[in-house]
Amino acid sequence: MMTLTVIAIVLLVLLASTIYVVARGHAKRLTSSGPSAMTRAFEEIVSREPADPGESAVEVLPAADMRRGVGRARSAFRKLFSTMLSGSAVNQRLWDDLEETLLLSDLGMELTSWVIDGAKKQVEAANSVDGTTLAEAVRQQLRSLFVDSDRDLEFSDIAPTVWLIVGVNGVGKTTSIGKLAAMAGADGKRVVLAAADTFRAAAADQLQMWAERTGADIVRSVPGADPSSVVYDSIQRAAARGYDLVIADTAGRLHTKSNLMDELRKLRRTAEREPAHLTEVLLVLDATTGQNGLIQAREFAKAAGITGLVLTKLDGSAKGGIALAAERELGVPIKLVGVGEKVTDLILFSPDEFLDALLEVEDEE
Repeated sequence: MMTLTVIAIVLLVLLASTIYVVARGHAKRLTSSGPSAMTRAFEEIVSREPADPGESAVEVLPAADMRRGVGRARSAFRKLFSTMLSGSAVNQRLWDDLEETLLLSDLGMELTSWVIDGAKKQVEAANSVDGTTLAEAVRQQLRSLFVDSDRDLEFSDIAPTVWLIVGVNGVGKTTSIGKLAAMAGADGKRVVLAAADTFRAAAADQLQMWAERTGADIVRSVPGADPSSVVYDSIQRAAARGYDLVIADTAGRLHTKSNLMDELRKLRRTAEREPAHLTEVLLVLDATTGQNGLIQAREFAKAAGITGLVLTKLDGSAKGGIALAAERELGVPIKLVGVGEKVTDLILFSPDEFLDALLEVEDEE
C-alpha cells in the first residue's frame, strides 16, 4: 500500500511539472513569436516613424474613414446645410429646422438651445440674412462644444505604462482593447493584457483571443478572483519582462451599484502604485445609446477619474450629436472612435475632421 502511495505521488509531481513547462512555453510563444498577421496588416495601413516616448501610438487615418463613420448621422444634416449654403435667406423655418436636426442628433435640449442662441448672436452681429453666414455660425458653435485638450494616447517615459479601460457591458470595451493592443504592437510596443473582468469567463476568453491575434501577453485568473490582483500581477509581469504597456479590461459595472464603483476606485489605486505608471483611464461609450449613455458616464467619471473617451459604434448611429454632448458633459476629450468592425476601424478622433464629415464642409486646402 505504501509503495502504491509513493508511486501515485511521483506521478502527480511529474504531471504537474509537465503542465508547468507547457504553460511557460505557451506564455513565451505569445510574447516572443513576433508580430501576428493582424499586426503586420495594421503596419501596412498605418505607416509612420517609430514614436518617441510619450507620443501617440496611433495616427489619424484618412478622412474617408470618418465620413464613413458618420454616414448615418450626416444624412440628418445634409438637407439642412444644403439649404443654408444655397444662399437661402435666414427665416424662422430655417431656425426651426436647425433645432429639430440638433435634437434628433441627440445633442440634448440644453445644448441645442445654447447652439441656436449663439448662432443667432453671430448672425445679428454680422448684420446678415444669408444662410451661408448661419451655416458658419452653427459650425463655430458646435466646434466650441469640444474641450481644448490633448487627444494623444499618453505613454510614460518609464515603463510600464498602464491604461485602464472602463465601461458597462455591451459597449465594445473588450474589442476596443484588442484593437488598442494591435495599434500599440504596430508602434513597436510590447503589450500585456490584464483580464481584470473576472466576473464573466467569456470576457477573459475574448481577451485571450485578442492576445493571441495581436502577439500580446495576457494575465488572467479564475472566475470570481479579485480584479485588483490581476492588475497587480500584470504590472509585475510587465516590469519583470520589460513590457511597455499594460492594458487592463474591467468588469462592466452598473452605475447604480456603489460597491462596484468602490471596486473601480480600488483598481485605479492598484494601477497607480510603483512600478506602474497610470497615464490613461478610458471610458468606452456606445454611440447608439445617445443621451442614456451619459447617465452612466457621469458615475464612471466620478469613480475612476477618466482621462478620455472611446466612442464605439459611431458608424451605426444616426445620433452624431452625442460626441459633442459627451465632451461638454464630462469635460474630457474623445480620444478614439470606432467606425467599423475591422481592427483598423478604431481611429484617433479629430473634432475638425468630425465636423467636416458631419456637416460635409470640405477642407480649405
